[in-house]
Amino acid sequence: MEPIDGHNGPYGVPVKLAMQQVQPDWIDYNGHMNVAYYTMAFDNAIDTFLQQELGMGEAHAARVNEGPYSLQNNVSYYAELLEAAGFSVSVSLIDHDAKRMHLWMEMHNEAGDLAAACESMLMNVDHSTRRSTPYASWIVQRLETMQKSHNALPRPKGLGAVIGIRRKG
Repeated sequence: MEPIDGHNGPYGVPVKLAMQQVQPDWIDYNGHMNVAYYTMAFDNAIDTFLQQELGMGEAHAARVNEGPYSLQNNVSYYAELLEAAGFSVSVSLIDHDAKRMHLWMEMHNEAGDLAAACESMLMNVDHSTRRSTPYASWIVQRLETMQKSHNALPRPKGLGAVIGIRRKG
């Protein structure tokens, strides 16, 4: 099947998504955006990125009975976002193969400061078999086109970060 959404490039380097605003119900008892809403914002960013840029979002999943499943996410927090604060998410394609894509996302406040970052691994899954399945050839072509331009980006500082307590001596 041919794509119904997205485009063949050129793609933003990185892809920058629209500005959003921290909602009142996203605020926790510490007076800032709760970690669950950072995760939700990154998940929504993935959906928007897949739909608008690659044409493989919800409409595509419904049409072909397959779609992206999250295999792993790693979120790091750098600065607070408070109620009504504006923020945007940028998405970089780190790598891909026939069934998976590795993304790096950064959330910036209105001043451009890094508030959070999320590394994510997605896999294409057939909804009937619940097993991984290769992307359609047009998706692979779009990923390859995007990968060529995103390879020029510097390697993100937190990419592949390991969590742990650093001990002295």
